[in-house]
Amino acid sequence: MSRSEDTILVLAGALADDALGPQVGALDLGVTDLAAEAPFELLDDFNGSVRSAGQLLIETGRCLILHQTDGVMAQKAGRPGNFVADLAEGPVRAALQCVSPLRSLLSVGSGTISSRQLSLTDDEGKTQVRARLTTLQPKGDGAPVTFAALQGLRGYDRALDALRGHLEAAAAPGADSVAAVAPLLFPAHVPYVAKPDVPVAGDDTAWRAANDIITAYLRVARSNEAGIIADHDTEFLHDYRVALRKVRSVISLFKGVYSDDQTAALKQAASDLMAPTGRLRDLDVYLLARDDYFAMLPASLHQGLELMFAMFAKERRRAHKAVAANLRSAAHDRAISDLQALFDAPDRPVKGPEADHQVQDYARRLIWKRYRKVCRIAREITAQTPDTQVHELRILCKKLRYLMEFFAPLFPADAVKPLLKPLKALQDNLGLFNDYSVQQVALRDFMEAHEPIGQKQDLVLAQSIGALIAVLHERQKEERARIMSSFTLFDSAEVRAEFRTLFHGKEA
Repeated sequence: MSRSEDTILVLAGALADDALGPQVGALDLGVTDLAAEAPFELLDDFNGSVRSAGQLLIETGRCLILHQTDGVMAQKAGRPGNFVADLAEGPVRAALQCVSPLRSLLSVGSGTISSRQLSLTDDEGKTQVRARLTTLQPKGDGAPVTFAALQGLRGYDRALDALRGHLEAAAAPGADSVAAVAPLLFPAHVPYVAKPDVPVAGDDTAWRAANDIITAYLRVARSNEAGIIADHDTEFLHDYRVALRKVRSVISLFKGVYSDDQTAALKQAASDLMAPTGRLRDLDVYLLARDDYFAMLPASLHQGLELMFAMFAKERRRAHKAVAANLRSAAHDRAISDLQALFDAPDRPVKGPEADHQVQDYARRLIWKRYRKVCRIAREITAQTPDTQVHELRILCKKLRYLMEFFAPLFPADAVKPLLKPLKALQDNLGLFNDYSVQQVALRDFMEAHEPIGQKQDLVLAQSIGALIAVLHERQKEERARIMSSFTLFDSAEVRAEFRTLFHGKEA
């Protein structure tokens, strides 16, 4: 089910019948109610992907309506879940490619929706132009918005222009595009930003920069707590852990900015916040990769995988229940609130010997040192290098990237971006290598620790997991070769020269 109109106007306000008046020039204006008021919900994912794509997704009754710059479309709303993949095949689902398959659609706000039909007729009763007005009246403090779909009739362009001008004159200011509608309807809704821009000025101190970055990412972590508890999708927990990992990275990478005792206490606080969520994240990763695991093995070994994933799903329910209880607890709230309060205080946390150094020079020194260490270890990687050394390289690359992202405002974006691209490619290979390694260990541990499910089923499970470990081992070997190839690109003369120029203060 879909529809498109000739011209779509986005108009602030309800455009009440009285405000439209009885005539437009010499033409009579007729208004007909098309449908009684009905409830609606504005849908988007937590990242605001629909809004960012210049779209507006409305659910009303059994219908999903998607407004976008070039028109409006609709389809049936019925679905078994809240992911785009759960929608029935149709134009709205096809147009929502901006939404990650890992993100669920959530309610941004609600209200009532109503529709009217306008027509302009001449003195002979002949219709020269029609328009369908759809008005969204939000609950709360927001302002109503009206979409006008104008249908011009052949030979009556002047009437079409007149009606367009009449409607625009009757509207309030503030809505000139589909993207502007959501903030008008629900101004209290604060868009989520997973990677906040943290301003860092060259003459800031290293202490101030560290405090500002940690403050921003503690806020990101907190904004994900409700979504984790509600279990809307797995990205809430992912973002929560990434935010806390960045907090922990600042604490450990900004050496000397905080006193030794303060650094130790902060590291412990960040680790304590992350620790309860580790097993749930592991299980999410396994369950999200379910199709990949099945694709690794022939159908004759799928029965064992079915058993394994059923056990993972059962364990995940228990793990989520425990994480949600922890996040709801007074102890958790006190722990993270105390950490936030520490960074809000004007003279805390306790400074270390590097605290008052100018951040620009401090950043160059940290990045240059980390870059050289990455290169030194990467150049030693061979087909025989122990996994632990490859794992160490992965951690170093991650820390280098964090540093470059934290301090990005201090350096020209067009100079930093070309350095991040080959680093990210190398990280992707290192990440896969680590995943394959960790998964083999985890699967062996699972085989040893799981509760017996019967001799026959245990044998089926063991055969599938054994085959899976063999496949993962082969993939790990292949990924090691790709790591060496990616490092060759990262270690090119051009990249080395740019790192030296930007972060060592010397021309190549």
